[in-house]
Amino acid sequence: MYYPAPTHYPDLQLSKAGLTSTVTVDAVNEQGKTQSVSLVGERPLTIYLDKYEIVTLMTIGSNPELLTLGYLLNQGLLDNLEQVRVVQVDWMTSSVAVVTNKKTKDVSAMLEKRTVTTGCGQGTVFGSLMDKIQQIKMDHPVFKQSECYELLRTIRDYNQVYKQAGAVHGCALCQSNRIVLFVEDVGRHNAVDAIAGYMQLEKITGTDKVFYTTGRLTSEMVIKVSQMQIPILLSRSGATQMGVEIARQAGVTLISRAKGKAFQVLSGSQNILFDAIPDRVRGDRKYK
Repeated sequence: MYYPAPTHYPDLQLSKAGLTSTVTVDAVNEQGKTQSVSLVGERPLTIYLDKYEIVTLMTIGSNPELLTLGYLLNQGLLDNLEQVRVVQVDWMTSSVAVVTNKKTKDVSAMLEKRTVTTGCGQGTVFGSLMDKIQQIKMDHPVFKQSECYELLRTIRDYNQVYKQAGAVHGCALCQSNRIVLFVEDVGRHNAVDAIAGYMQLEKITGTDKVFYTTGRLTSEMVIKVSQMQIPILLSRSGATQMGVEIARQAGVTLISRAKGKAFQVLSGSQNILFDAIPDRVRGDRKYK
């Protein structure tokens, strides 16, 4: 299906492949009760410009044609829309093909040097990271609800750059309720990569650690933490649908929206010991 021809570009064919922005999954809240929560959808979309593979973007997929055109224009790979004949999105292959009507810039030369920005939701290495998920063997330690609360209280003393200037994300490598290393950067992926480098330098294993982030729990974040062999990933922010799917596949205990006394366990609820629930809300559920 195609959009009607744009008024100013009558020869431009745009597919009409927008996706629903949210999906619903079950989560376990801080009271140990199952509830339905809405997650942002997340899909990889690989852009091809006249058969050249340009980049893989992570997107909710609601406006993939507009995203593609805007990206190519902003990156200087297109001068204007008069060059474009077709923009065809195919979610079966998670790709979009852009066909131009005349010779564009030398794309191959422009692709020789790529800069990965600090922007969220964008990565060129998604496919290669996904291939490693099948090889991950994750431990499943018990994480106490009381430890979670203590950790959240401890983290309040960090985020120094954010408190002074804002505009950064923070990530922490934790052991129980102790902060081993806290890193802030303009992008959450930069912060997690810095912690991964520290772990390698200091020969620190991740199997008994907890990873905290202020950022969203997207697919790439879950994959990176899985590669670090860290079994518990905790965020004050929300998660994407693909982030949850990969966490369940890799065996990562995924906890989102952790603020104050509230949280949502989206993966690995069997690994949570609910030891801080008031008696009045425990209901019939048994706790050891």
